[in-house]
Amino acid sequence: MPWALAGVAAGALITVVGLRLAGGTSPPLPSARPGMAPDISQMSPEERATRLYNRVMSMHAAGKADSADLFLPMALQAYAMLPALDIDAHYHMGVLRLTGGDAPGALAEADSIRRLAATHLFGFVLRAQAFELQHDRRAQQAYREFLRNEAAERARGLPEYADHAQNLDSFHARAVEATRGK
Repeated sequence: MPWALAGVAAGALITVVGLRLAGGTSPPLPSARPGMAPDISQMSPEERATRLYNRVMSMHAAGKADSADLFLPMALQAYAMLPALDIDAHYHMGVLRLTGGDAPGALAEADSIRRLAATHLFGFVLRAQAFELQHDRRAQQAYREFLRNEAAERARGLPEYADHAQNLDSFHARAVEATRGK
């Protein structure tokens, strides 16, 4: 009996420490009582997936690679469990795969995006980054395609472009630099 109590206490401690270490810039989740861990059973599958994506990206940006690596499989699994994947979900999965060094997985997500919308910018972003990760010269073509389609696509005013405007702006600068003189 004392061993069982010790096991429960250790499990609770690990959960609390994990939640505190994993805290990021994403919005707080609803909980039954203030100060309590969020009740993920009350979130939609999309909210859980987005929450985990934000957690991994926040940890990665903060230089906490070990923590990001811990939550990366959970985030990918959360997206895999969604009943349907839209372009933004495919993009998030591709970025997660790039974060984990999985260039072929990111290319598969880029292909899924291109099947849904051939000129969507997220497909070009994922392709270029995955090819860069593989040191593949086809990255240049993906950068050129991004630049060729960027003005028309951004003029569409899609919500996912607004949500990821900073990433697209940064990628634009990288694409211009990568294709300069080529």
